[in-house]
Amino acid sequence: MSFHAMNRRRFLETAATISAATLFSSRFGWAAGEHKINKIGVQLYTVRDLMKEDFDGTIAKVAQVGYKEVEFAGYFGHTAQQVKDVLQKNGLTAPSTHVQYDELDEKFPSVIEFSKTVGMDYIICPWIPEDLRKSPDIWKQASDKFNKCGEQTKKAGMQFGYHNHWFEFLPTNGKLPYDELLKDCNPDLVKMEMDLCWAVAAGADPVKYFEKYPGRFPLVHVKDLKTKPKISSGGPQNYGDTVDLTEVGSGIIDWKRIFAHAQQAGIKHYIVEHDHPKQPIESITKSYQYLENLRW
Repeated sequence: MSFHAMNRRRFLETAATISAATLFSSRFGWAAGEHKINKIGVQLYTVRDLMKEDFDGTIAKVAQVGYKEVEFAGYFGHTAQQVKDVLQKNGLTAPSTHVQYDELDEKFPSVIEFSKTVGMDYIICPWIPEDLRKSPDIWKQASDKFNKCGEQTKKAGMQFGYHNHWFEFLPTNGKLPYDELLKDCNPDLVKMEMDLCWAVAAGADPVKYFEKYPGRFPLVHVKDLKTKPKISSGGPQNYGDTVDLTEVGSGIIDWKRIFAHAQQAGIKHYIVEHDHPKQPIESITKSYQYLENLRW
């Protein structure tokens, strides 16, 4: 082989190696930076005061911001068909609703019927009241109740779930209630809607839960904190008044780190919430704009 031919071959081999490396890195760079949320949702509790005055008009404003999904926390006297109609009119879907703990017994069949008419996939219990949490075996009671609800929703082609605050991450009799729920609830019957903000506020790491319990978190609540609050397990706490909440992306929570584990967690629905915004529409608009532009 001539010197010229050898140099040419080395040149081509080197060029091919560089090209392959560049292509490899560019592909993986694209993958790492182009994950995004396809459909951003909002918990309508955020705009509840507006909905009391103008139910249809408020839902229309939510859609105009750009949201594609909404989660209900009350219907203000509207029938299931009326709720379904206003959603269709505004190009929205409602994958989930919040239902209080005392509606999970005799009232639950009617809750399922209402939710199914609207077209929902999930029925979520948003919390357990403090007076009930004083019972020493409340978390076992809750798990049993949730499993029964899960059986009923499964028969209806739906899914039951639980939404946390921060008290579930504080020790009770040496155990974390959230861990007890995950242990005692049937993973096929009961999913978790993790409120990422309240978990962080309590000092928990959502990513560690995603790693330990993969696929059990199809919904998450997305809201932010300016500072980590001082918290306790009880007392007359009005969540949102006792912490310094802010719009998503303007606080201390590392959203890219959390959402990088979205597939592992099983997240399908990202739901914005702010418990007490001063200007509700402006608040959900800022949060939407941040999440719409977020890549990880």
